[in-house]
Amino acid sequence: MYRKEFEIRWSDVDANRHLANSAYLNYTSHTRIAFLLELGLNQKSFTRLQMGPVAFYEHLYYFKEVLPGRPIQVSMEVVGMSEDGKFFEFKHDFYNHQGENVARSEMMGAWMDLKTRRLTVPPKEFIDALNAMDKQSGFRVLTKADTRKLARVPKHLNSGF
Repeated sequence: MYRKEFEIRWSDVDANRHLANSAYLNYTSHTRIAFLLELGLNQKSFTRLQMGPVAFYEHLYYFKEVLPGRPIQVSMEVVGMSEDGKFFEFKHDFYNHQGENVARSEMMGAWMDLKTRRLTVPPKEFIDALNAMDKQSGFRVLTKADTRKLARVPKHLNSGF
């Protein structure tokens, strides 16, 4: 499991003086990119391959209020991936300074070819990097159908993937 620690900044706090929901999304995104960077999958790789990650959805579940003044840790686990590596699913848990699990995020996405603007299979180096990460007992092999389960998109708009 990968973990990243964040200092809660003034700009991460909302009018209720606790961590804003947009900050949770920023932390998960930053954690994913930091993980990829540590694997050597950086902007240079993305530019060379003309590809990048896209999000289908990200669900947040809040368990306990997070206040400024103490750091927060965000974990990342690969909980699903298609056989060809095109689709991926991540789980993030948020932990306060006492180690309590205060929130969770579930995210599903895919790789996109930036020239054709279509989903694509990543190169072997990307797949190998994600496969190298420890898999939890709930890991599943994703199919295209898994990317549609929660969608409420009208049928006429649900094409192109």
